[in-house]
Amino acid sequence: MRRREFITLVGGVVAVCSSAARAQPASKLPTVGFLVPGTPETHGQWFAELEHRLRELGWQDGRTIKLEYRWAAGSSDRAAEIAAEFVHLNVDVIATSATGPTMAAKRATSSIPIVFAGVADAVGSGIVANLARPSGNVTGISVLFTDLAGKRLELLREMLPALRRLAILTNIDNSGAMLEAREVEAIAHAVGLESVTPKVRRSDDIAAAFGSFGDRVDALYVIADPLITTNRVRISTMALSARMPTMHSLRGFVEVGGLMSYGPNVADLFRRTGDYVDKILRGTKTGDIPIEQPTKFELFINLTTAKALHLDVSPRLLALADEVIE
Repeated sequence: MRRREFITLVGGVVAVCSSAARAQPASKLPTVGFLVPGTPETHGQWFAELEHRLRELGWQDGRTIKLEYRWAAGSSDRAAEIAAEFVHLNVDVIATSATGPTMAAKRATSSIPIVFAGVADAVGSGIVANLARPSGNVTGISVLFTDLAGKRLELLREMLPALRRLAILTNIDNSGAMLEAREVEAIAHAVGLESVTPKVRRSDDIAAAFGSFGDRVDALYVIADPLITTNRVRISTMALSARMPTMHSLRGFVEVGGLMSYGPNVADLFRRTGDYVDKILRGTKTGDIPIEQPTKFELFINLTTAKALHLDVSPRLLALADEVIE
């Protein structure tokens, strides 16, 4: 073969090989879909903790992993749409929070691993049958909201010794939230308190609920849920306008004017959820990872709100508080 023909042939082979290489898709990165129950304002900081933990464990978005954020903004219909989208994208893991979005993900797939941070009662809600061995494609961290109901009511009664009539505000379509609501109702009845739980299913129902209270309610027990959390500023504003003390499970409500909260350290829950996602991406079966519970609990009191409501916070409560917001 002549030298010129040889060079031409080699050049053609190289060109073909280069073109073929460019046509080959890049190696697919493991993809984690973040099904966020609320908005960047209400839930962004928590999922940022999850992402930060993944970085600590060696997962870099865009380099060793792909993160897909979707925001449900408190809508159960939107959560179901996102879950279906993640199934269509064939993500490797769905990470979410709260009972409703977790149930939406579970209904959408029985094969893609689902990891949750913050389901009130995973067994009671029907998400899993067993905490020690979930067996299916769902695992995560429970938040013990129902178990802490008695403690929250105890703290609220210490703040308000004259408490007689209690309103419970939550999304009545959320099965996990209603487990806590029924627990609060039972405890309230046992200690001689009257209680009422208005029918709230959407944002528009919140104003009507406050309108129904009139002067027949001494305090408001707010049960967190994507719908309720997304409307936390509105709820706190209405409660202050009605001069109604409030008890919450999440610090975020106290930051925007709620009176007090007692519950797990949510940032810690989401960091630990990152460990779950890491294990699954490295090959551990979802059903073999036990569902854990919170280990850190915090009491927050908004002293500015207490003063606005003309409440005297006892030295004991101030000493118990992990943070007093002024």
